[in-house]
Amino acid sequence: MTVKFRLILPAVLFLCTPALAVEPVDIGSRLEPIVDDCLIDKLDGAALRLHSPTPREIVLKFDRPWEGPYSSYCTVLKDGDCYRMYYRGLPEARHALDTEVTCYAESDDGVHWTKPNLMLFEVHGTKQNNVVLARHPACTNLAPVLDANPDALPSQRYKALGGGQESGLIALASPDGIHWKELRKKPVMAFGFCGSKNVFDSENVSFWSVSEGCYVCYFRVYEEGNRVRWIARTTSRDFLNWSRPVSLGLDGKPRQQLYTSQFEPYVRAPHIYLGLPMRFFPGRRALSNEQLALLDTPKLYSNDCVDVTLISTRGGDELKRTFLEAFIRPGEDAFNWASRACCPAHGILQTSSNELSLYLEQHSGYPSAHLRRYTLRPDGFASVNAPYAGGEMITKPIRFTGDRLAINYSTSAAGGIRVEIQDADGKPIPGFALEECSEIVGDQFERTVNWRGGADVGTLTGRPIRLRFVLKDADLFAFRFPSKE
Repeated sequence: MTVKFRLILPAVLFLCTPALAVEPVDIGSRLEPIVDDCLIDKLDGAALRLHSPTPREIVLKFDRPWEGPYSSYCTVLKDGDCYRMYYRGLPEARHALDTEVTCYAESDDGVHWTKPNLMLFEVHGTKQNNVVLARHPACTNLAPVLDANPDALPSQRYKALGGGQESGLIALASPDGIHWKELRKKPVMAFGFCGSKNVFDSENVSFWSVSEGCYVCYFRVYEEGNRVRWIARTTSRDFLNWSRPVSLGLDGKPRQQLYTSQFEPYVRAPHIYLGLPMRFFPGRRALSNEQLALLDTPKLYSNDCVDVTLISTRGGDELKRTFLEAFIRPGEDAFNWASRACCPAHGILQTSSNELSLYLEQHSGYPSAHLRRYTLRPDGFASVNAPYAGGEMITKPIRFTGDRLAINYSTSAAGGIRVEIQDADGKPIPGFALEECSEIVGDQFERTVNWRGGADVGTLTGRPIRLRFVLKDADLFAFRFPSKE
């Protein structure tokens, strides 16, 4: 297939800089999923394409007396063979110490969940419940994380932040994810920390960043001048003392209301943080007064609507909103068109070798409130896609370690992918030219690229190169340079 080369103008992607002026990106042997344009230099006839997940079964109903229609701010994570889930139980629309609790569920596959009787706190007249925290200000939005810091104490394997504007964010820790204690009495972030009203007023997520070597927290702020909910970021070495927060950049996109961020290191490529924010549209109604009355929609939830988008960052104050289209739409179910009715859980899990699972609250504010699972192929959030007519992508200069090139891809029976390895100036490297590459057809999560001389690319290790992908009716989801061992 022959593809004519043309320069992509800034309105389409961005203006290319001279090859020699570009410092190669060292990707080592890590996986590079196509969720942004950070490694893309040119697209011709191809485009970035967003792939929405597939809705699956309802995995949890908020049907206990201490849970109810306003249960929210779910977190899912995996510890060894155990999947854990945390969420706020709130049976009535009233934030108070006597109404909010932190509930817990667990699973051995991420699909079938149980609510164990933990016997820790008495709520609604019984200790036969799944409550791990009660009568504490952090219950409003506790966001646990399994601490990846290699220096974390065994008694602090789990950490969490929780609280609101009045209490500030409180740091807690746990050895087992069940029994929680405050790390200190006073909040680690208090009101005035960032000079914004409505600060901390959603799920405030934190984690140890392996790539940045520190704890990172993303939290909700309200920008008075722009009257929008937005995301700020702060860092810490010890989870107690946090840096001056900074608001994330706009990435050249229009400002929108992001109610949550749900950022976390992507399980298969932790140098990239993926987020699934609930995008909020106040005053934008999809349902008529008659529909709202028929659904018995609470007044609090009757005048707005939300959807879910995909965002990413590689650290710092960067925010990549590569796609402004919805990642998950509310869909045909009228109960999901009320305000705050579709809040994504924090956490994207790999539940099998060929499946990612993520979770979405639905019917929020109604007695039928529940959590539904959605699935994607590994790395299947987005791709470089080319139609039958063909297209191509050329990367920025990169360096790698490893001895073969593997891709996650999908083609039609008529389609295919070929790869050329170029030097930093864009010239084909002998032995790895496009015409020497065996066409790849099929649908695999990891397929080794072959040329006439074989698959070994070890002679190019450490050398600045570019990758040229030529596609026909195909999607490229990710690539990496693994070693044979």
